[in-house]
Amino acid sequence: MFNKNLKYYRLQKNMSKKELADKCGVSAMTITHYENGERNPDIDMIKKLADVLGVFIADFLAERNTSLSFEHGEFRKQASLPESKQEYIRESVEEYFSRFFDAVECLGGNPLPDPPRTKNLEWNTDSEIDAKNLKQALGFPVVGPIKELYAALENCGFLIFELDYDCRKFSGMNGMVNKYPYIVVNANMSPERKRSTIVHELVHLMFSPNTDFDEKEEEDLATAISGAFLISKKDLLRELGSRRTRVTKDFVLVCEEYGISLYLLVKRAALAGIISSAVERDFYIKANKAGYKTNEPVHIKSPEAPSLLKQLVYRAINEEGLSLNRGAELLGTDISDIEQFYGLAVT
Repeated sequence: MFNKNLKYYRLQKNMSKKELADKCGVSAMTITHYENGERNPDIDMIKKLADVLGVFIADFLAERNTSLSFEHGEFRKQASLPESKQEYIRESVEEYFSRFFDAVECLGGNPLPDPPRTKNLEWNTDSEIDAKNLKQALGFPVVGPIKELYAALENCGFLIFELDYDCRKFSGMNGMVNKYPYIVVNANMSPERKRSTIVHELVHLMFSPNTDFDEKEEEDLATAISGAFLISKKDLLRELGSRRTRVTKDFVLVCEEYGISLYLLVKRAALAGIISSAVERDFYIKANKAGYKTNEPVHIKSPEAPSLLKQLVYRAINEEGLSLNRGAELLGTDISDIEQFYGLAVT
């Protein structure tokens, strides 16, 4: 699996084929042949490639799970991500789920929930109704905050991957791997934005394609459904009342309870007619001056994270189907972290 690993680490370093080739004294076409699996470099060239990319030779030789079938979702045109960055995200997804399904196979059988049905909800175009239908399809309460979104979706058969990627133009993507829907989200975003992004991608996974929408219309509707999913109009009216003339500090308490940003709450309150457009506009002006647009204060007290891979790995270790070294490799962490975590819950 040298070719896939070479491409992954080259893209991770944000290096073009020509840049890598120049540093290694070969042609860009040679790198293309390596990455396409059409040629295999000798050990001296492997050492040179590893040195340039700052990785170990063992990283190049790490096996990938070859039993996986991927269907990657399309990137939004509005995101304007360069093709090299799109390639890196797709390669990162494939590298992560190779480790993930290795852990699954170590346990034997299938320890995952059954994959959920996707692309089977019809668009109503009323975001409140669409959000309600989505919640019901997942077995979620129709009203009230969703406290553990990551865990709830993982228990429904959705696979979530947080990609540590310093790129403001990338927020999230979805796709399928071996009949399981996956959602990848940028780990460098705020916890509130991650939740909104996950639900946005969830909408694209769960609603059937509609040729009546252009991309912008579908994106706008997915964003509206995401907001209504995280806090419904009934929730808004119960928490804020029917009319407010200012955005006051108790709005922050609602953000904490529902795991949403103040920007989202204000937008939802305006759409529900709880605040006027003038109040909404005044909030945006003040918030932008305070730097909230790029660095809004975090209101979630206990940020969430995907936990399914960790659960699978530690279970496999405890059932002696996996060594501590291999567990560290699958989690992409140091063995000392495994040793610190591994053991009995109560001693």
